[in-house]
Amino acid sequence: MSLKLVAVKIPIKLTLAQLFSYCASEPWALLLDSCNNAQAQWDMIFRQPVTTVTNSQAWPQQLAQALAQVPAYTGPDFLPFQGGLAGAWSYDCGRALEQLPSLATADIELPDLNVGVYHQALMQQRSSGDTYLLAPAAQVQQLTDFWLTAQQHCQQQTPASFWLAGDWQANMDATSYATKFAQVQAYLRAGDCYQVNLAQRFSASFQGSTWAAYQALRSHNNAPYSAYMQLPEGALLSLSPERFLAISPAGDVETKPIKGTRPRHPDPAQDQLLADQLQQASKDRAENVMIVDLLRNDLSRCCLPGSVKVPRLFAIESYPAVHHLVSTVVGKLAQANQGLQLLGQCFPGGSITGAPKIRAMEVIEELEPHRRSYYCGSFGYFSQHGQADTSIAIRTLVATHTQPGNSHSGTIHCWAGGGLVADSECASEYQETFDKVARILPVLSALPKPEAQT
Repeated sequence: MSLKLVAVKIPIKLTLAQLFSYCASEPWALLLDSCNNAQAQWDMIFRQPVTTVTNSQAWPQQLAQALAQVPAYTGPDFLPFQGGLAGAWSYDCGRALEQLPSLATADIELPDLNVGVYHQALMQQRSSGDTYLLAPAAQVQQLTDFWLTAQQHCQQQTPASFWLAGDWQANMDATSYATKFAQVQAYLRAGDCYQVNLAQRFSASFQGSTWAAYQALRSHNNAPYSAYMQLPEGALLSLSPERFLAISPAGDVETKPIKGTRPRHPDPAQDQLLADQLQQASKDRAENVMIVDLLRNDLSRCCLPGSVKVPRLFAIESYPAVHHLVSTVVGKLAQANQGLQLLGQCFPGGSITGAPKIRAMEVIEELEPHRRSYYCGSFGYFSQHGQADTSIAIRTLVATHTQPGNSHSGTIHCWAGGGLVADSECASEYQETFDKVARILPVLSALPKPEAQT
């Protein structure tokens, strides 16, 4: 009998973020988490992939071949994942698509690609609270029992701990940032680029559970495209507010680039003023339009002529740390099975590179001291029936283990950047990088060591 995938509703009362604690230490366990944000429709847990893809060379073709081999599915049509791919793409997956220099230090020893082929998943619908199990037909009862046991265990377990063993260290100070800012301005004046995204990296040693770190961060960020992925060599933690590419089974495409940021203010009147100023700021609007145009061009490579449109321009989306200026670009794939091809054509997202994209990436490689790893890459899934959703991995941390097999000691990295244009002001751009991690770095710094807990 050939292998078939089915989906059934199972009686889960916890959120998937609560339930994930039971499998968070498993290599290749992945949570795609809406953090209860009103924008989101589904939360998902993936575990025990039947195979994994970590070689980033020719990855769009490799992944398309892997997706084509997923067994047939029988079950509710409305479920977003019916067997397929899920995982994380690093920013440096772009190297498989374009010729780029190798100048920045690559000191994070993780594969550039971590994508699994999953025949099982747990999906929870935000509107109804219903939870569905996808599994091979022969394993439905076994996996149902697993998750019911997990639910009981998670209601009784003691939370794990995470703490920093040293202060955050940036790979740029104000002086070096100003020097690199001036170099970007020189490239802009010379006509090399219209916009360049420049980021700095913060690093600290840690002890404890990176899943506990993620749990602390999610409670402070409420980001609709959040994710946690446990890897054999480390962990990926993302609190991203930015959608990259969403694709429907019919081939409808949506991308929502963020370009433009203001910090939140505790006074409601001042907070609203900051949001209004952002929406009307000519610099931020111009910056946003540059990236909208870039993404219109990227989408048009795989979409039907005339289908690429911009239904929303300069919308304000507000999060605990910042206000963002967000636009929406849509299109229709020429062929419904072109999702992975579209990802390759658009990768990495233009909102975190600059424009023109390739020249901006060359400047980034020259000026940023270290490779970006999974920062500004993507998390998401591609189902065999054509549905997909992916994020831009901003507000993202990468943890690596000090020693193989020791998941409770290592180094954690976090990045923050912003798009620089000709009329950018150095001090405000430098400050914006700190605004963006205002609900990340201090949150982790404040977590106590176990012996200091009462």
